[in-house]
Amino acid sequence: QVTLVESGGGSEQAGGSLRLSCAAASERTEDHWCLAWFRQVRSEEREAVAIIYTGSSFTYYSDSVKGRFNISHISHGNANYIMSLQMNALQSADTALYYCAAYRDLCTGSHCYCTSGAEEYSYWGQGTQVTVSS
Repeated sequence: QVTLVESGGGSEQAGGSLRLSCAAASERTEDHWCLAWFRQVRSEEREAVAIIYTGSSFTYYSDSVKGRFNISHISHGNANYIMSLQMNALQSADTALYYCAAYRDLCTGSHCYCTSGAEEYSYWGQGTQVTVSS
């Protein structure tokens, strides 16, 4: 079982910055995790904007945020992680409900990667709103 608790978000002017954080706690200390930020606008599909893997140096950014957003994670031991998304040069198009998501993986090594498909993610946070005004 994994619990995801998000914090951050809010309102910002275009060109500004915001930081999202997600605290992930697992009962299984041997696992690695794909940790991701998805965003959703109204009834549209959830889009993966940034992904990071705890078992390798893999990261992924969608084209729409590449160069502006940075995902990172730190471990507090015993499979507890804090994942952050630093969002810079915000645009009105970044306005959305942002979700922290995770799925468990056992892969280790530089070849490991994470999928960007929302259907693969087993665990989800409650969502936090980001609103960017122009």
